[in-house]
Parts: sequence; structure tokens; C-alpha cells
Amino acid sequence: MFGLQKKDTNLLLIVIALTMLAPFILNPFPTDSGLAQFNAGYPDLMQRFVIFGIFAIGFNILFGLTGYLSFGHAAFLGVGSYSAVWMFKLLSMNILPAIILSVVIAGLFSLLIGWISLRRTGIYFSILTLAFAQMSFALAYSVLTPITNGETGLQITLDDPRILGISQTADGSIPVTNLFGMEMRATTDLALGAWSFTFSMGYYVCAVLMILAFYMSIRIFRSPFGMMLRAIKSNQTRMNYTGLNPKPYTLAAFVISGMYAGLAGGLMASMDPLAGAERMQWTASGEVVLMTILGGAGTLIGPVLGAGMIKYFENIFSKINDNVLHTWFSFMPDGLENLMVGILHPFVGKGWHLTLGIIFMLVVAFLPGGLVEGGQRIGRMFGRKKPTDDTSAKTEPAE
Repeated sequence: MFGLQKKDTNLLLIVIALTMLAPFILNPFPTDSGLAQFNAGYPDLMQRFVIFGIFAIGFNILFGLTGYLSFGHAAFLGVGSYSAVWMFKLLSMNILPAIILSVVIAGLFSLLIGWISLRRTGIYFSILTLAFAQMSFALAYSVLTPITNGETGLQITLDDPRILGISQTADGSIPVTNLFGMEMRATTDLALGAWSFTFSMGYYVCAVLMILAFYMSIRIFRSPFGMMLRAIKSNQTRMNYTGLNPKPYTLAAFVISGMYAGLAGGLMASMDPLAGAERMQWTASGEVVLMTILGGAGTLIGPVLGAGMIKYFENIFSKINDNVLHTWFSFMPDGLENLMVGILHPFVGKGWHLTLGIIFMLVVAFLPGGLVEGGQRIGRMFGRKKPTDDTSAKTEPAE
């Protein structure tokens, strides 16, 4: 099915089900309950889940499959965002041309950077990509201000000369991004008892593209091209001795990975037509490295899980402040309540990075394969069957 093996088809179907049913899965608690703050089923956050999932899937093709660690992938994310916003300003508010341009420009940019950076391997390659990303950030922040609008960021205005669209609506406001007339900000609410679910047009557009990106990554992993990338990661020196040149394969992987990042940047701008230089900072590149390692580098679904976990901590876990903690422990005596709040205070709210760092260290130390390995261990634990007397008994030799 879909040209995939049974195991990969099942995995793809699971990803499709999870993304399509995300508004239900991410809202497990009633709207009026005290635990509703842990719900993550609102459109903006769900869009971030799938967009950064695309970013991490692409990075995993380079790092997890080929073994090349890049610290500069945020440059392609930023280039994709700038390209999309310029398409909105000059052509139309339809997101399809903007996304296509984002992927193309990011691919060309990654071809240039990859052609230079891949002349080195190991730590030297990583430093080169980091240097290119920081140069891109500096150019976007200060040098190329006519193109990027500097630290303010590039955004659409009422004076933009759109060739195939209107510059402003009838009421004088800025038109919104759409897909052939279907607005990305359009939402539909569904109330089921104490629960409330929001379905967003923008989220489902991003979700469909993430599913396609995930499907393409499966095909790459299982293809002869993917086997060559695994061989490069395993022993590039031995591959050279066989007479095969690994450079075209590594460059192709780098460009494909950059195009994934450009797609993610284009989608970010499509959901919110704004592009800033901060998307090119080294911290954004480091974030996708964490996503991939945390979920499981070299696995198919691991980067998606890692992206979802980090974005959940960033947007949900970080909102747990002292007031929330006092509400949780209000049933305790005042002294004990204050003690509990004081103990948990460094790990929540603004200290969410500390909690995430501890989790990351534990995963690296005890689960080198990331969250995927943890899930596999749990599955094996519950999947074990005790041998029956018939199967465990030794058979007597025939007389």
C-alpha cells in the first residue's frame, strides 16, 4: 500500500490518524477543569507541532540517516519565511505559490552552502554550517534591511503591489492568507459536553503537508539512495575504497534537508505573514538538533515526537507559574504549600528549560535511541509472553 512495506504503511496510517484527530487527542481535559491548562489543541500550537515536525523530519535525513550534524539549518528556515512573505507582497495572498517559492529558494541556498560546507566532515562541517547560519542572520538583521526589513521583520502592508490580488479589502484592512479562497485563520468550534474542540483550516493544510513530507521521508529511507546514505554514515572511508564518490549523495541529502526546512519556513509565514531574522539564529538550529536526538535520530517518527515534546514544553509547561502551583497545593497547610511551591518553582514557568534539559540528559544517558527506543522497550515489556509448559518442556529423543 502506497508503495511501502506493511510496517511502514502501518506507521504512516498511525501518523495520519494522530494528525487528523489531533484536536481531540490534544484536548483530553474538560474546558472548565483545573487541568484544562494542559490542553494543547488550539490552532496556533497544533500548527507549530506539525511545522516543526516537518523541519525535524528534513533534518533527520541529513543527520540521522547520513550522519552529518549541521548547526545552520535555521538559515533555510528563515530564507523560506522571507521568500513566502515576499510572494505575498508581490503576487497574491494564496499560500501555494509562496510555499513553492520557499522550497525552491531554500533548495538553491542549501545547494550553495552544502557545496562549500561538505568539503569538510565531522566537527569542521558543523562549524562551517554554523558560520553560514550566523552570517545569514547578520545579513538579515542589519545588512540586507531593504530586503528583510532588519530587526523589525518583513511583513505585509496596505501598500503592497499584489499582481494577482488586492492590496486591501473593502473595509481597508490587510487581506489574509488563503488557499484558493479558503482562509488559513478560519476555524470551526465543536462543543461536546464539557469539552470544546477547535478545527482550523490552517492546521489541516499544515498537517496534510507534514503527512506528505513524512511519506517522502519513508520512501527516501527505504530507497537505494537511502541505503547509500546509511553506508556513508557507517563507514565513508570504506565506501571511498569501493570506488564510489559519496559527495553527490551527501550534497543531495543536504539539499533535500534544506528544502524541508524551507517548506517549514514557508508554512510559518503562511500561517502568520511575518518573517524575522531571529528565525536564523543558532538557537533555532540547535533546537532542531534537540528535537531529532530527543525523539530518536535515524528513526522515522522520532523527530516528529521530539518536535512535539519541545513545543509542548515551550508553550504549555512554561505557563505553569507560582499562582498555578499555589492552586494545586491549596489543600495543604500554608507552610507545606509554600515549601512545595518553592521546590517546584525552578522547574516550571521560566525554568522550563531546566526541566527539558534534565529530560534530555536522561534520554541521552539511558535511551540513546530517544523516545522511540523508550516506546519500543515498553512495547517489548508488555509484549513478552511467558512460555507454557508445552513449549518450554524439552522433547525426549525418539527411540
